[in-house]
Amino acid sequence: MQAALARQNLQRAWKRVKANKGAAGVDGLDIEQTGQLLRTKWPDIRQALLAGQYRPNPVRKVMISKPGGGQRQLGIPTVLDRLIQQALLQVLQPIIDPSFSSHSYGFVRLRRILRCAQDQPLAVLRPSGWSPRPQRASGSAICPSARAAGQARGGGR
Repeated sequence: MQAALARQNLQRAWKRVKANKGAAGVDGLDIEQTGQLLRTKWPDIRQALLAGQYRPNPVRKVMISKPGGGQRQLGIPTVLDRLIQQALLQVLQPIIDPSFSSHSYGFVRLRRILRCAQDQPLAVLRPSGWSPRPQRASGSAICPSARAAGQARGGGR
């Protein structure tokens, strides 16, 4: 936790949160207002984090339109919670990412797109003819080699 709360890491996390320009969460505080809050309340927030007493706020629920019609629910955390999440991610991701299988595409940043592009030809033969991109099978990874690797391990759906 000390590494996540280090000044340099928090400054980098704050820059990322600001660059994303997200909306306010349930507390109604935007990025600028949260910045002002942090100037006065950060020592208390930091202490709560170190003591294991910090509790994230509920997310603000917003309905957004889906491209194919209909709507889906989107949860928007507070700017403070996004800052804390980003600070933790920056410390944990370099530690955890190397432990992912080389065939794990789903939740590893950019690996899914880049590795799949390297592993697959530009077109995939389907029963209905040539397709410019792999088609998603229900419940499977988009990349066919990832799906095959999962099935070889006894995974897949």
